[in-house]
Amino acid sequence: MAPFPALTHIAVTVSDMAVSTEWYTRLFGAPPVLDEDEESGAFHHAVFVLGGGTMFGLHTHTGSTPDSAFDERRVGLDHIAFACTTGELDFWQARLDELGIAHGGIRTAAYGSGLSFRDPDNIALEFFAPPG
Repeated sequence: MAPFPALTHIAVTVSDMAVSTEWYTRLFGAPPVLDEDEESGAFHHAVFVLGGGTMFGLHTHTGSTPDSAFDERRVGLDHIAFACTTGELDFWQARLDELGIAHGGIRTAAYGSGLSFRDPDNIALEFFAPPG
């Protein structure tokens, strides 16, 4: 059996494309490589390319508006974690502080260390370093 494939992209639905695009551009340090209406007209997306070639997309869907903020306690996505090393967590904490993004500080557990924060729609994000 072939190994299970890696993730190529993640897409999240946002309530305000302009606000989220600006916020993620500051976080990622680069603008999206694609910002367009999808050819069927069903949604608009902005796509960022991250380290390792993974793509991170923002979506707004035509004719609908999200009815509430993200809540990881509902069925579906819990959070998105960006890989880093333990030594890089201090850098990312300082970077979030510099950007004025609230966070929960670096937390360490047996399974690794993380730095949690949220985007403008309250989507839970994390920088995560496995133990080692």
